[in-house]
Amino acid sequence: MHAYRDQYATVFNGGEDVVLIAISTDTPEALASWASDDDFPFLMASDPGGEVGMRYGAARSRNLFVVDPEGVITHTATPFREVDPTSYEELDAAIDAIAGAGGD
Repeated sequence: MHAYRDQYATVFNGGEDVVLIAISTDTPEALASWASDDDFPFLMASDPGGEVGMRYGAARSRNLFVVDPEGVITHTATPFREVDPTSYEELDAAIDAIAGAGGD
């Protein structure tokens, strides 16, 4: 999560025309405390039963999905390797492709 935070301004356009939602099985209270303590600039959602994760096949590892404004998944990184700089290059290209296609 710290890698996402540290790359937020560059890769996620500082939240401009991009919504980053981290989904975890942690409780809403735990996520709110963690987000506040570590100054995460993005949304965090609780999925206590793991239902959302299971629907996306992301129940046990860190995965990343880029979803366009119409709700179509345009890029997946399963698992997402947050310590690998090339992961961010691929993510940046996926976000730019949506922006270039007029995805506001």
